[in-house]
Amino acid sequence: MKPKAAPLPVCILVRVSTNKQETDRQIHELEKVANDRGWKVAEICEEKISGSAKIEDRAALMRALELAQAGAIKKVLVHEISRVARRSSVAHTFVEKLEECGVSLYWHAQGVETLLPNGKRNPSASIMLAILAEMARAEKETLQERIKSGLDNARQHGTKSGRAIGRPQGSTLDQSAFLAKHADVVKRLKQGNSIRDTARLVFGITDKGMPKSVSTVQRVAAAMKAAA
Repeated sequence: MKPKAAPLPVCILVRVSTNKQETDRQIHELEKVANDRGWKVAEICEEKISGSAKIEDRAALMRALELAQAGAIKKVLVHEISRVARRSSVAHTFVEKLEECGVSLYWHAQGVETLLPNGKRNPSASIMLAILAEMARAEKETLQERIKSGLDNARQHGTKSGRAIGRPQGSTLDQSAFLAKHADVVKRLKQGNSIRDTARLVFGITDKGMPKSVSTVQRVAAAMKAAA
């Protein structure tokens, strides 16, 4: 009788754009996918950051790549391609780096994987990836245009509440106070540390080895960029 094969190790990758949004639904659905297929979830890589961010600023993506390069996982599970990135260049780079490690990306919305069971690239997935990544980028641009148009219209015609539209007075001071509060984070980022390394150095790591307060470091980095 052959010994039972060990469960295939996978990583769950989830992302939302703001701190007000939650990742629970994505995690729950992907955990169910792994359980139904007999896969073992080695780690959950979670982040709250815009999908338009550069790959080097994406702590969860970088962690997933670390796991792939270390041979700790065989698949990365995402709910849909836009959770990887809304920049097609980032999505393609991420998939290519995974494939170099023999790791497949599985996206749940379409039930598609980038690698076939024999380890070769799935041509259908490649085509779908290109289309979906471009759709995610276009969706982001459309949303940004609608927001800008709405704000412009509100500035011209006012709002129903009569309040002025624009940056509230004192917001610059608030931003300065925020940066001052996280001076240690600012110092580490200025030294050239990545967002993930900075979070680990300043806030430590979780029981699963993930750096704590990555989203805080991401907000500090954004505030530094805005203040520059």
